[in-house]
Amino acid sequence: MNYRNISQLNEAILKNIDKVPFDIDLVVGIPRSGIIPGSLIALYRNIPYVNLGEFESGIMFAGGERLKNYNADSIKRVLIIDDSLWSGKALSNCKQRIEKLPYNFNYIYGVVYVLPESKDLTDIYFEELPIPRVFQWNLFHHTLISNSCVDIDGVLCVDPTKEENDDGARYEDFILNARALYTPTVKINTIVSCRLEKYRVQTEQWLAEHNIEYNNLVLLDLPNKEARIKWGKYGEYKAKVYIQSSCSFFIESSLKQATTIAKITGKLVFCTETFDIISIPHSNSYYMVNRIKQKIKSVFKRITS
Repeated sequence: MNYRNISQLNEAILKNIDKVPFDIDLVVGIPRSGIIPGSLIALYRNIPYVNLGEFESGIMFAGGERLKNYNADSIKRVLIIDDSLWSGKALSNCKQRIEKLPYNFNYIYGVVYVLPESKDLTDIYFEELPIPRVFQWNLFHHTLISNSCVDIDGVLCVDPTKEENDDGARYEDFILNARALYTPTVKINTIVSCRLEKYRVQTEQWLAEHNIEYNNLVLLDLPNKEARIKWGKYGEYKAKVYIQSSCSFFIESSLKQATTIAKITGKLVFCTETFDIISIPHSNSYYMVNRIKQKIKSVFKRITS
């Protein structure tokens, strides 16, 4: 999986800012993903920026006090920018919208990330990035979610405070009224949590109220918080669910648990604590090593029997 975060997006722009012609008078970002790179390019070049909707509405620039007296009549060349290009369909639709406008500008189209085979579909690009790929800013709206295991606390909602986590009335109130963090717009394959099974009804109610769809909800079948703390194998438990699922991606809040899950499974794990992907080669994973040990034992047993 080729993953890029906002810091890497910024770095790609800075390293390739020379690809943006110096005679660009205006930057137009294609909503929503083109807004971030469009704003950055405009800031680095100190030129006006608008999003596509504003541009279509006739708003030619927006730049605060420094550009308040900018002469819109001097605009000759306009950069239309998006974050990425795949099939070129979105860019083609944008061009059709632009062509209907009554402006006599010279347009140049660009993206930050492009497929190697799609380079000829855009005027400029900053980095070749093959598929499969996912970005920090679209992760929770990517089809990848439909093939993912997702944690609850620290991902879908905030973590409970020490006072809220009393395994009683306060904790139940927390589950029912927790503040949402990242709400996927794609149906989740499997939600995996160390919440106790006895809070399933409250958890399902919260998920329904926040329109979070999922296929499976896996909770920990232990009697109480004390038993859960004594048991303490949180990462191992989630790794087991991940292995037994058909999923190829796991979203976890805790870096410690995310690392454990990645080590055991050899699969990709995304951590919201660092907003990065943890990937440990399958040959080094605990899961693979244990399988090899079991095979060796099995073979040795057959030979000696």
